[in-house]
Amino acid sequence: MLSRTADHLFWLSRYIERAENTARMLDIAYQTSLQPQSAEESEQTWRSLVSISELNGLFGAKYSAINARNVMEFMVADESNLSSIFNCLRAARENARAVRGALTTEVWETMNQTWLEFRRLLREGALARDPSQLFEWVKYRSHLSRGVTVGTMLQDEAFHFIRIGSFLERADNTARLLDVKFYRQEQTQSGVEDAGHDTARDFYYWSAVLRSVSGFEIYRKVYSNVIQPEKVAELLILRADMPRSLSHCMTRMQANLKRVANAQSAETLRRVGRLEAELAFGRIDEILADGLHPFLDGFLAEVADLGVRISQDFLVPSA
Repeated sequence: MLSRTADHLFWLSRYIERAENTARMLDIAYQTSLQPQSAEESEQTWRSLVSISELNGLFGAKYSAINARNVMEFMVADESNLSSIFNCLRAARENARAVRGALTTEVWETMNQTWLEFRRLLREGALARDPSQLFEWVKYRSHLSRGVTVGTMLQDEAFHFIRIGSFLERADNTARLLDVKFYRQEQTQSGVEDAGHDTARDFYYWSAVLRSVSGFEIYRKVYSNVIQPEKVAELLILRADMPRSLSHCMTRMQANLKRVANAQSAETLRRVGRLEAELAFGRIDEILADGLHPFLDGFLAEVADLGVRISQDFLVPSA
């Protein structure tokens, strides 16, 4: 496969996944903001979201205050923010258009319709009217795109590059989603124990986290217990049978990378395998002992490095 084609396929899936996960993070913040809290706590919630997305500078250059309205506008519809849902869906559609020959008609039509429909929803004021409903729509369209891809495409190299992009982006965003809660303690070795057990606010927060990753029912089925932050962390980090967990993402990434391996990808495969093994044999008590935020910070650095290596191995044209 041409490197250029692989690049478009890799990034179209990353952008769709990023749009979905941005909607998930915003939904957590929005649902949390509906709980009784001080103005300072509300601002910290939205500040953490911008910070964990590494968009402080760009946001500060455009908005004078951090509040729900400004952050949601910035993360959903701002054309100057390359990570906004608007730009992610537009980029996914443009990448799909560039490689229409490698996609089925159903996949292309889903991508195209998603972009056109999202623009219509923004024009009609869907974000101001009901943010949560708009976030659910974005998640649904991502699910639809993924389902159509799996259900209609030949499982060849094109399919595997799409899946690699999806799982890499999902791993990155799941880690960020979990880390939003702990961002304000980034200068300390804070763990889940700092989250404030046995409080109604804590319960509602972690319920929102679980619902945002479609994991509320899964948590109840696996643990049959009240929601505990350390169990939520274990589910989203170490459970390989949880579709959005870090462990599951690394397992699926390795499987798909093996199917497209080439002469120069051995080191990338080794690093993915090492990360998968660390998650497969890791223990949540050991992770918490060292601090959840430092662990997630290290994981995000590993994922960023994998993205660079995949680009060098497969997506950059040979000299």
